[in-house]
Amino acid sequence: MAGGKEITTKIRSIENTRKVTSALEMVSASKIRKSQDLMAETRPYAKMIRRVMGHLSKARPEYRHPFTMGREQTNKVGYIIVSTDRGLCGGLNTNLFKMILADMAEWKSKGADVSAVTLGKKASAFFKNIKVDIAAHASDLGEKPQIEDLIGSIKVMLDAYRKEEIDLVYIVYNRFENTMSQKPVLEQLLPLPETDDDEVQDIWDYIYEPDAETLLDTVITRYIEADVYHAVLENLASEHAARMIAMKNATENAGELIDELTLVFNKARQAAITQEISEIVGGAAAV
Repeated sequence: MAGGKEITTKIRSIENTRKVTSALEMVSASKIRKSQDLMAETRPYAKMIRRVMGHLSKARPEYRHPFTMGREQTNKVGYIIVSTDRGLCGGLNTNLFKMILADMAEWKSKGADVSAVTLGKKASAFFKNIKVDIAAHASDLGEKPQIEDLIGSIKVMLDAYRKEEIDLVYIVYNRFENTMSQKPVLEQLLPLPETDDDEVQDIWDYIYEPDAETLLDTVITRYIEADVYHAVLENLASEHAARMIAMKNATENAGELIDELTLVFNKARQAAITQEISEIVGGAAAV
């Protein structure tokens, strides 16, 4: 029963795969909660600094920071792309990359060049492969990303905008909606967009200590770093949710395949037994 041996080998192989996918599903399920807690911890700071930035953008200071000033013409567009370091998370990275490629193609059709800062191995490998200019890269951020590990890569893009080497900067990541839904988003980072916070209505005048340039440079830079850091945490939660769902589907598919192969094996064994009985009966009748 050569065919039967091949089928049993396939069944054992799929059973081993099912054990792996089931384990990965449980690991990702346990990590989702931790990554959600990290997001929740950063939200009060992110909300407050956005409000501060909203007040500053509505004010009329004696100094306008370069990050608040747009360009008359867009010649080069920069992207800070947040992806995963590992795969096995369904179409999470693929959907994100498709959206970025569509936006890049639109800007290129207008005559603009593009460059990227990648946060995550998958984005770095993908965009290097299609010959996109990679200005900086960071990876292996772990389960508890630290903002210190991102500052260097972010600074590359900020310095390029300050020197007018880049005219527009986007942050691109997967937003965590819920366990079943993760949404790829592309948001303008520079020049700083106006806030839509309802609590920021009045135009305030400020007295700056030590001076407007020093204070605004510090606050705006911290705001951008916090925004990117929050995007990394959103993407991390999205990664664990997507991997859990992908591994759950893989485990279920493996179970269905095992059932189908077991049925085929039983039919093949039954046919072999029937054939042997027929041969024995035929031999006895001949005698």
